[in-house]
Amino acid sequence: MKPRVVLVDDHAIFRAGVRGELGDSVNVIGEAESVADAVPLIRELDPDVVLLDVHLGDGGGEAVIAAVAPERPAVKFLALSVSDAAEDVIGVIRAGAGGYVTKTISGEELADAIVRVSVGDAVFSPRLAGFVLDAFRAGDRVGDDAELDELSAREREVLQLIARGYRYKEIAARLHLSIKTVESHVSSVLRKLQLSSRHELTRWAAERRLI
Repeated sequence: MKPRVVLVDDHAIFRAGVRGELGDSVNVIGEAESVADAVPLIRELDPDVVLLDVHLGDGGGEAVIAAVAPERPAVKFLALSVSDAAEDVIGVIRAGAGGYVTKTISGEELADAIVRVSVGDAVFSPRLAGFVLDAFRAGDRVGDDAELDELSAREREVLQLIARGYRYKEIAARLHLSIKTVESHVSSVLRKLQLSSRHELTRWAAERRLI
């Protein structure tokens, strides 16, 4: 089943372009150009995914998420922005977005990102993945975070890659591990951090600037 999507952006021409690029790969069921328009529309339509800009005329994507998420916990949010600034990415992920991609993304890649976010995966444009990694290297201490110190060097690597949106098979290939071993590491990380999903793990990592 195609994800049901609400598109939130303050430029009508851009929204039309996104619709054209996505084609029939997803089901765009509504559009809004502001926080004021988006919040009631999302509550009414209850989409699978909200594709939203970070900066809107009367606020930002964070405001939309804050207003909707408590009432519609099943709705997923994917930020789509021209900005690749660290504060924008961290801010919207902390608010509850399941991913962040820039407007240089292709239509095919965007459709894939929407589908992945709809099923709970975390998705980030590759160019965003490294901008806050300087403090996070396998085996290094990052501040005095007691929870992070519970993780092994390998678990930190897996945590980092999961939070950056890689799939299990991609992590397995990158780290030269079996998929079952990756799954085992993910389960261990979630247990040690007392988290229940990839989305929560991504938010946890973003808050600590580990992505």
